[in-house]
Amino acid sequence: MSTPASSSAPLLRTRLSIMMFLQFFIWGGFFVTMGAYLLEIFRGEENLNTIIGQSYATHNWAAIIAPLFVGLIADRFFNAERVNGVCHVLGAGLLWYAASISEPGAFIWAMFFYFLLYMPTLALVNAISFANIDEPEKQFPMIRVWGTVGWIVAGFIVAQSVIGFVDLPIIKALTGVENAQITNIPLKMCAIVSLIYGIYSFTLPAAPPAAKGKPMSIGKALGLDALQLFKRPSFAVFAFCSFLICIPLAFYYARTNDFISAMAFGEQSAAFMTIGQISEVGFMLLVPFFLLRFGVKWMLLIGMLAWTLRYGLFATLPESTAMLLFGIALHGVAYDFFFVVGQLYTDRAAPREIRASAQALIGLLTYGVGMLIGNYILGFWGDKINLDGSTREGWAEGALQFWGMPAIAALAVAVIFFISFRDKQAEEAVKQESAK
Repeated sequence: MSTPASSSAPLLRTRLSIMMFLQFFIWGGFFVTMGAYLLEIFRGEENLNTIIGQSYATHNWAAIIAPLFVGLIADRFFNAERVNGVCHVLGAGLLWYAASISEPGAFIWAMFFYFLLYMPTLALVNAISFANIDEPEKQFPMIRVWGTVGWIVAGFIVAQSVIGFVDLPIIKALTGVENAQITNIPLKMCAIVSLIYGIYSFTLPAAPPAAKGKPMSIGKALGLDALQLFKRPSFAVFAFCSFLICIPLAFYYARTNDFISAMAFGEQSAAFMTIGQISEVGFMLLVPFFLLRFGVKWMLLIGMLAWTLRYGLFATLPESTAMLLFGIALHGVAYDFFFVVGQLYTDRAAPREIRASAQALIGLLTYGVGMLIGNYILGFWGDKINLDGSTREGWAEGALQFWGMPAIAALAVAVIFFISFRDKQAEEAVKQESAK
């Protein structure tokens, strides 16, 4: 078994970086373009927008259930790298099966069972990393960033282009297909990579079950023992607004790719979507700088307003290529200023003994319940306004109504947060930590 000291060697850090690359390559390889694919294969189906929303909601249901799987099984009985390997090998079979489905209900169920296997692995790769590095604060960001790189590379391969500058016709050379994002090729590609990654996982350095022999607690796995923090009005406001902002957030992940594909970028839209991840990496490095100058409240508020601005641009200027690109690039501010800073705030607001539970609780409220509700709402809203997301004309006609709704919702949450949130003590603690 590897020790933290030995696992800090360059070779082992490289192995962990490859793990992160493959982990997020799989997710980014099919998830971004899944909406465009569903618009194509289920063309003519009634309530098509609802079908898309329900398909994306499967990963939110899995995010709610995943803590039980990781907290009650993987943490106590099996090495994390072995559980990770099994999940990805089985997941490969489900992705390959999903690529053959032509009935909406069956596709939704296939994706639900796939994400039940995938979502726990997001925590498992962190556990594998932390078990095998001796300076997590310094080493983990350098490992984790390769996950973002994996997501970006997957987008380039599916789009067969590096943001329109360099052709990358790998898929065309292998299959003859030019517009891969409206086919099942991304699902099949990710199934193959998932199988390879699953086998690779069994070669990773050991990460024994950290909670072996400890009593099981469903409440702790879900972070419910952190509910005591709601006695603090500031944390309650933060948690409530985090939940609310993730409802309009779901609109971006589910529908932006097919929106920009129809309006400007066609088959290369997945490559242009990676601008958001590139922006995310850049602003991640600037978080400490801005924290010292603006503080927690203003950074969280700016993150919320970035969502408002993005949706406002999509709603009012859907035919402006420059504004579409700017809206995508806002992802760095929207994500890092809200979610990364929110994680730092949670870490400082919670007592040391319940910090992990507090993070789990915020994750449950945001990526779980908040985005789950958002995906159902975006499907309902799209069908209610009769959005035709498969054509440029349909998006041009429906953009104001479709994107206007989440813009107004995000603005309302930002106003509530601005009026209600005050926590000088935790803000000062985060500032001091950022200054180190």
